[in-house]
Amino acid sequence: MKLKAKTVDKISTGVIVVLALFIVVLLLGLLGFILFRGIGQINWHFLTSAPQLLKGGGGIGPQLFNSIFLLVLTLIITIPLGWGGGIYMAEYAKPGRITSFIRLVVEVLSSFPSIVIGLFGLLLIVNTFGLGFSLLSGAMALAIFNLPLMVRTTEQAFRAVPKEQKEAGLALGLSKWKIITSILLPVALPSLITGTILASGRIFGEAAALMFTAGMSSPPLDFTDWNPTSPRSPINPLRPAETLAVHIWKVNSEGIGPDSKEIAAGASAVLVILVLAFNLSARWIGRVVYRRMTASK
Repeated sequence: MKLKAKTVDKISTGVIVVLALFIVVLLLGLLGFILFRGIGQINWHFLTSAPQLLKGGGGIGPQLFNSIFLLVLTLIITIPLGWGGGIYMAEYAKPGRITSFIRLVVEVLSSFPSIVIGLFGLLLIVNTFGLGFSLLSGAMALAIFNLPLMVRTTEQAFRAVPKEQKEAGLALGLSKWKIITSILLPVALPSLITGTILASGRIFGEAAALMFTAGMSSPPLDFTDWNPTSPRSPINPLRPAETLAVHIWKVNSEGIGPDSKEIAAGASAVLVILVLAFNLSARWIGRVVYRRMTASK
């Protein structure tokens, strides 16, 4: 006996809803478990003090700062290259072997494990370029890691803009670059912000690639020294830097302090809160910029 189309539609919709709810419950359960274990460890001393190797009471201050600083450096490198590559692929690249080869390279890069990117960064950036274990080495490795996502997101965002808007700009006699910056970019901006948010989340949570490029230790930082060439300056991009994700892995695997489990739980909660706060604030900033660029309310 054949089922009616409406019955099949209801069954399919029900299955999809159940699966979606399962994913939401799984995500909320995971977030709740992490926050429940670590939220009690978070206080001002924990967020600002340096970690302790042998005794309890340490914090994650340098690692938290390193993660935020690394995020800024990586986005400075990734956004121009990713957005520029996506705009080229969407608006300038013509079908052919070169374009197909570029797409193949992007797809191959997107499938590389992060540990491979880390080893590549160790051999090329750290050793061959002579940058050593540093924030800049980590930022360059993460830029390679995130470029495929940024390029694909940017290309899809520009291709999703209705052709009528581009044709209207051409009818007004606008140049191609003017059409891109004044017509296509404001419409594509929410998708670009989303792609940047996804890339930023990967930056916060990445550990494997950074162990081989940014390093697994940090020098004692002097937050009164803002000379970028000083070895103890927090804004020196050529110093080694242990990020929050690397610190969590290190404490879980090598921690010998009496409160290493509590430190790892608190650091994990801070990392989750940081990612959530960044995502929400970035979406709000994206909406504000979109409204101002398009003069919409």
